[in-house]
Amino acid sequence: MNDPITLNGISLTAPAVRRQEEILTPQALDFVKALHRATASRRQELLQQRQARRTQISNGADPSFLAETRSIREDNSWRVAPTAPGLEDRRVEITGPVDRKMTINALNSGAKVWLADMEDSSTPSWSNVINGQLNLRDALDRRIDFTSPEGKDYKVQGTSLTDLPTIVVRPRGWHLPEKHMLVDNTPIAGGIVDFGLYFFHNAQRLISQGRGPYFYLPKIENHLEARLWNDIFVLAQDLMGIPQGTIRATVLIETITAAFEMEEILYELRDHAAGLNAGRWDYIFSVIKNFRTRGPRFVLPDRNMVTMTAPFMRAYTEQLVRACHRRGAHAIGGMAAFIPNRKDAAANDVAMEKVRADKTREANDGFDGSWVAHPDLVPVAMEVFDGVLGERPNQLERTREDVVPNDKALLDVASTPGVITEAGIRSNIEVGIRYIESWLRGNGAAAINNLMEDAATAEISRSQIWQWIHASAVTDEGEIITHRWVEELLDEEFGNLQRFDGDRFEDARELFEEVACGEQFPTFLTVPAYARFLHEAKELAPA
Repeated sequence: MNDPITLNGISLTAPAVRRQEEILTPQALDFVKALHRATASRRQELLQQRQARRTQISNGADPSFLAETRSIREDNSWRVAPTAPGLEDRRVEITGPVDRKMTINALNSGAKVWLADMEDSSTPSWSNVINGQLNLRDALDRRIDFTSPEGKDYKVQGTSLTDLPTIVVRPRGWHLPEKHMLVDNTPIAGGIVDFGLYFFHNAQRLISQGRGPYFYLPKIENHLEARLWNDIFVLAQDLMGIPQGTIRATVLIETITAAFEMEEILYELRDHAAGLNAGRWDYIFSVIKNFRTRGPRFVLPDRNMVTMTAPFMRAYTEQLVRACHRRGAHAIGGMAAFIPNRKDAAANDVAMEKVRADKTREANDGFDGSWVAHPDLVPVAMEVFDGVLGERPNQLERTREDVVPNDKALLDVASTPGVITEAGIRSNIEVGIRYIESWLRGNGAAAINNLMEDAATAEISRSQIWQWIHASAVTDEGEIITHRWVEELLDEEFGNLQRFDGDRFEDARELFEEVACGEQFPTFLTVPAYARFLHEAKELAPA
């Protein structure tokens, strides 16, 4: 490892990455440092409040709509800011990490929006953090290309930024630090680093090309966390001399507590709000995490049996559309993670029909758009939303007044149909270990069993196993799920994994056992995983 260096009051502890000086300029570091110092103590207070609320829930206190914010929900007069340029039509959004190849493929995909992901599908190694920023800036400057090891060339099509999907960047959540950037010996929040560097370098580039600095905000748990982001936006725009309200943010409603505060979250961000997204997989994980010790009422069946038609998921998505459209914000649907396999036409047809049915349900429910993980799914989703929207850019006029906000319905987990099976346990073990192994090698978007998985799937997998063990859940064949039995299955599944030179499966197994079978329940598996970049010095050596 190189010795740490200090630039403009920020200590950099990782070996230098090629071209990082283009991103870590003195002015950019001053900007990030200012954002950090203005918000670090509040962020820590909010993280402590998260833990306190989880403790309350585990002790039997069900979340409900807040009495203290009733006036916000009942005031019909307020609306979010007018739609920003490039966000009027969001009928299909493609998601993916900001590596060079994915950047080009996403911009060539034909989608309306690209979620440029610095969070769950991107391992936050120093090389990924810096190269992601470089790739985004190079794309905006139209100087990005890529040649694969096989010699295939990739270039961005289109003559201007307005010909391409609108870029919406997802920074890391509040819980993740950036251990390679310290102020006063304290790590800066990963989200501040991701947001700050992108905004500093690209806000004016975007504005001059007819777009703006747009963001997806992950893992928010309540309206006070949204307020903190709004204060950061105000400060950032002031520091850069950019008009207030230029930033737009879409919040992922992917925690159970945020589902009870959707309108309040929009209210806090109202001068910068663009919409809400139904982050379905993290939402399921959040339900399990918060209610994991509350007994059979909150025990879910196999992961693949928890569909969007489950009563508690229907309540969540319908109330989300209502909250958005009442306030003039876009409602964006969930991810279709299927990866087409051109060698298996029959399997493709079955999977495509499932994607089509999922997107049809969302469009008919009033969503203005939805997510896909692969360019081949863009035409399918586009066709579905075209059929509902026609020439309209969205369906904000569908205010869904037929939906009555119901806090009890959001917690009706017990009505979810399905069973727990041995195959489901084995699948959770396999997917969990395989994903963690990929993550530890620096790849946060892993193709597993024809699905593009990010951290949310691994979180569901390990949290289900933890809950099943501690609840002594019973399979459809009458087998009580015990720690000992899970360990036996883990041994078998681990033995079936295909190994290769340089793999991280031993580390992945150890970490999976820690987060799925340990007595304690780590809040996010990515936190202990982030401490396990054992080969980081080699990985991050200057190119």
